[in-house]
Amino acid sequence: MNAAFTSTTISNHLVSDRRILSLFFPKLPTDRIARRRWGLSWRLPPASTAHPEYPPLACAGRVANAMRITALDETSETFGLRIGQGLAEARAICANLDVIEADPAADRTLLNAIADWCDRYTPLVALDGDDGLMLDITGCAHLFGGEEKLLEDAERRLTAFGLAVRIAVGPTPGLARACSRFGGPQRVTPSEAAAALAPLPLASLRLEPQTVIDLARVGLKTVADLLAASRPPITRRFGAGPMLRLDQALGREGEPISPRRHLPLLSAERRLAEPIMTEDQVLDLAGRLAAGLKTSLEARGEGGRLFELLVFRVDGRVFRIEVSASAPLRDATRIRSLFEERLAVLRDDLDAGFGFELVRLNVLLSETFDARQPALAGEEGNSEGLTRFLDQVSARLGERALRLPVPLASHWPERATMHATASDALKGLDIPGARMDMAARPVRGLRPLRLLDRPEEVEVMSAVPDGPPASFRWRRVQRRILRAEGPERLAPEWWVDGEDAPPRDYFRIEDTEGQRFWLYRQGLYERRTVHPTWFLQGFFA
Repeated sequence: MNAAFTSTTISNHLVSDRRILSLFFPKLPTDRIARRRWGLSWRLPPASTAHPEYPPLACAGRVANAMRITALDETSETFGLRIGQGLAEARAICANLDVIEADPAADRTLLNAIADWCDRYTPLVALDGDDGLMLDITGCAHLFGGEEKLLEDAERRLTAFGLAVRIAVGPTPGLARACSRFGGPQRVTPSEAAAALAPLPLASLRLEPQTVIDLARVGLKTVADLLAASRPPITRRFGAGPMLRLDQALGREGEPISPRRHLPLLSAERRLAEPIMTEDQVLDLAGRLAAGLKTSLEARGEGGRLFELLVFRVDGRVFRIEVSASAPLRDATRIRSLFEERLAVLRDDLDAGFGFELVRLNVLLSETFDARQPALAGEEGNSEGLTRFLDQVSARLGERALRLPVPLASHWPERATMHATASDALKGLDIPGARMDMAARPVRGLRPLRLLDRPEEVEVMSAVPDGPPASFRWRRVQRRILRAEGPERLAPEWWVDGEDAPPRDYFRIEDTEGQRFWLYRQGLYERRTVHPTWFLQGFFA
């Protein structure tokens, strides 16, 4: 199954055409603990009622300098405990309460893992607070047999993963969120929006708690009350927030969602009737998916520079594997070989478990493809052989394994070069201020192979004050100079260093042991304002 996703996906749909799926996980912290203790299937019958030996579970953390309950499971709620209650009071009510320290970072990690898994339905997945997700499933439901079957599939799978979940879908994020968190209908059409919102409390509109309290004091407790109220008095007294949230939920005002990941330019996936287990099977599928994307890339006149392989495991874990190419690429065999190099490094981390049920290949970055006729004998040119080498090394060791110095638009030694990845350095891509044109480089003398991170001050003896050095002392070692060449005067960049920055006179010197250094004198004797100082900045040999 191939599909192309672009950043205009959301804006091309009217509000009435959008379908937003809201997932609410009311027991996320306690579910995380239960999954670790009893396994992923602990909510499936009869396992969901097979733990009478375990006491009620709660999470507690320090809130306002006091230990309070932050999460409860279903059993502890039957004792009348509530979130925000003091820990001592909760223990007095339920003596055998099992209290675990709250871990928001672990909860966030689990929520991000669930969001990765939800990519199977749509690439437009956004986080909704600390316990929810928003999915834009516009145009995706038919791939799963319709909206109703998609909801059934998501609820069944998430429950099988040991998660309590509430699901609702509607034409706006605000409406879907309100229905999932406050007991509204599971499916809402645009024409049913007002009727679905009316019986819900005002807190469902994502208003500030104090605003909800203030509205309740004047008799506005449900959305129906707000719908019936006059807009100008509400806006004057409570600000624009209540009516804005109401309009967003009803679709009168636009409300985009922000996907947690960039949308792929092109995507191809394969859903498997039987899970696959081996690395060779994954690579074989990656090659087939790459071959399927070749036609789409040719139609765009482009080649891929950054590819992402998503492998969905049966138990819900998702592996993301990225490889990059130093030049636009379409060849499926080359793409497969890049993932083969990458998997050779990640082999121990790619645990198949009970198998992989879904494999997807995304093109995250593409560029114009320069089509060339292959040589008659099939041999590769120098540039193509170099790109193959760079791609293989980057896939196995990472992009930063090979870096090259790139000249920048500055004559000041500390700002004259930077290190970029080999592929970008050879093409001059995405390097602000880079000078890749040889003719455009400023005329300058020889530069050392190695520069110190910071120039180090040295003591210099010279025959005349403004002449070359005769000897210098660096790091407690006195060195006698045999040859010297210079000076090469460099004026400071006044727009960076200021107008009062002193110039530098650089000298290439060689000592009696054959070592060559790059020294400079900062300041001028003829100005007599500041005594010049000598520094060592680099080494030639």
